[in-house]
Parts: sequence; structure tokens; C-alpha cells
Amino acid sequence: MKKILTRLFEHKKLSREEAKEILVKIANNEYNEASIAAFISVYLMRAISVDELQGFRDALLELCLPINLEGIDSIDIVGTGGDGKNTFNISTISSFVIAGAGYNVTKHGNYGVSSACGSSNVLQHLGYEFTNDESTLKKQLAEANICFFHAPLFHPAMKTVAPIRRQLGVKTFFNMLGPLVNPGQPKYQLLGVFNLELSRLYQYIFQQTQRQYAIVYAMDGYDEISLTGDFKLRDNSGEKMITPEYMGKPKLDPNDLKGGDTIESAAKIFTDILGGKGTISQNHVITANAGLAINCMKPEQSIGDCIKEAEESLISGRAFEKLKLLVN
Repeated sequence: MKKILTRLFEHKKLSREEAKEILVKIANNEYNEASIAAFISVYLMRAISVDELQGFRDALLELCLPINLEGIDSIDIVGTGGDGKNTFNISTISSFVIAGAGYNVTKHGNYGVSSACGSSNVLQHLGYEFTNDESTLKKQLAEANICFFHAPLFHPAMKTVAPIRRQLGVKTFFNMLGPLVNPGQPKYQLLGVFNLELSRLYQYIFQQTQRQYAIVYAMDGYDEISLTGDFKLRDNSGEKMITPEYMGKPKLDPNDLKGGDTIESAAKIFTDILGGKGTISQNHVITANAGLAINCMKPEQSIGDCIKEAEESLISGRAFEKLKLLVN
């Protein structure tokens, strides 16, 4: 590791193969914690390259416990985290709205690292029991249109870095990897990123796959559609700048998106929104994100019609029913 760190400190980059090999060795406990922390810290000071990100992804997919969904088409909607905005759990709530609209969702998530409450925190608090049993997950998907992949159960190799990430408490390249290593490798994906350069990296990687994707970056720094301003969208058709007005939505105040400071308060916001007690602004954000996810699966349909599907799912209570089905 000393030679690797020396190279990296000299601003040199790793090849795809080198990046993969290093992450496999980290997973196999071949380096001490100080070395791993130093390695992670390099990418806090400089941008990650496409080859490095692909190599890290290759390693995690090779070491991952895969799930065979037997041709079932599904979508994952996820943010990288690390935007420092402490919003409520927008992508996770949106996942249940998508499920309520009748689409299959295979959500990949974890405990919060750089925020107070990640998707795993809130679902666990609400009573969901994590599992990596394939038959159980398929049953959940069949009955609730949604199942949840708690990352540590599918990426046991990352046990080594989990405590180091918690101690660092800031975004790392592992935040970037989460959306790329869903164990079910869904056909569709909506993901939000915390900077514009990362959206370019993701686009390059997705262009080499058969996946239908939509990558969003809010120009004021959110890793999701915040409606606080314009956002950049990169998808299979190219890239464009989208305004809230284009989506038929008002421009929102950032204070409208604040999440809870504790898991309990975050969970209350979560169930309030799905239970029909969300604010108008909260509902707008959720249906905008869920609507774009539906549009990712149905690009021939207008974004307005896709948002209407999301609104009907939320307002009718079908989204909340999916949460109850999954938890129970």
C-alpha cells in the first residue's frame, strides 16, 4: 500500500485493473486501517477517474452476493448521498410511490454515513427486517412491488471499510459506488449525484451497458430533483437542463426539504408523507422524482403524464399500502 499511496500522492492515477485489485485486497483485510483511511482520503482531495471508478465497481460486483430476478424488470432510484443538504428521504419515499403506481422497485440502500438517516435506518426503524434470502425478496417484490437490498448483507467484503467510513463521516468514493453495484442489476435506474463531474462519469459507464438510465444533478448541489432550481439530466437520449416549470412544478425554498435530525424524526416525516400528511412542497418533490423514474421506464410517455401516475399513487394511498405490505 505504501507504494500505491506514494503514486497517488504524486497525482498519478490507477488503471481499471489496479483499482479492482486494491479494493479486493482491502476487502480481504490485507491492509491496515490507517492505510485504508489514507487511500480513501486521496479521493477527497482529487476527482476519481473513469478507470478507477470502473475498477472499484468491478471488484464490488465480483465480491457481491447476486440476486437472480429471473428476467423481472425493475428500477432502482437512489442518490449518491454526500451533498450535505440533510434532506428527508426523498429517493426512498419515491420508491414506494413508484411501487404504488404498479412498477417493480429493487431498492439498494444503506445506513446514513454523511446524513442523519439513510434508507436502511428509516426502514429498520419502521420494522422492516433486512434479508438477503432470494425467495423472500422475490415474494416481497411480487406482493408489494418493492424489495430492499441492505448493502452490507450483499457486500460483506465492505465490512472492513464500514467503521472507517463512519469515523470519517464525509462522502467518499463508496458513496459513488452504491448506485453502480445493486445486487439485482436492475434494467432501469434513476440516480442523483452530488456534483456535475460525477454525472459525466456515470453517463460514460452506463453508456457501456444495456441499462435505461436517468442521472440528475440539481445545479444548486442536491443529489436529486429538489425543485429549488434547475437540474441537469443525462439519459440515454443525451443531456438537457430541466426547470421546475417544465415539470409542471413550482420552484421551492430549500427549507421545505429539510429532513429530521434523528432517525425518529426522519421516520415521522417518511410516514407522514406516504400517509397523506405531507406538505404541498414535500409532495411536489416526491412526485417529481417518482415521475421522472416512471418516465425513465416509459420514455415514450410525457413527463407530465408520468408525474400524474406518481401523484395518483401518493394521493390514493397505494404508495403507503406498499410500505405496509413490505414492512409486514
